Amino acid sequence: MEKKFPLPPFSEETAKQKVQMAEDAWNSRDAKKVSKAYTIDSEWRNRDQFLTGRDQIVEFLTDKWNNEHDYKLKKEYWAHSDNRIAVRFEYEYKDERGDYHRAYGNEMWEFNANGLMKKRYASINDTPIKEETRKYI
Repeated sequence: MEKKFPLPPFSEETAKQKVQMAEDAWNSRDAKKVSKAYTIDSEWRNRDQFLTGRDQIVEFLTDKWNNEHDYKLKKEYWAHSDNRIAVRFEYEYKDERGDYHRAYGNEMWEFNANGLMKKRYASINDTPIKEETRKYI
């Protein structure tokens, strides 16, 4: 059985470790690596898209990072309970036209007993920014 440490129930310290691990993985822009943190049948809501399972996660992330260049993400721990973590995040990217954007959002995560994320619900808003105002380079 796959395990992704730290395991629930989370303390504040282990929840923050989980958040940092997620940030590091997403900043790698390696869709297959990122997908390993999720259950095989993980459920996602990302903006207006609904995904189920690692294959759809890999496809989604591959498309995302093919279109969002110079991607850089910062996640911030917000709260946790036994097997849930809430985070806020910001990320920046450059689109196909060369225009920069910053995305702001919140995520709610739920983990199984083995530390794999079984649910991820993300609400995200984008705003255009000027290259010189980037915070995450």
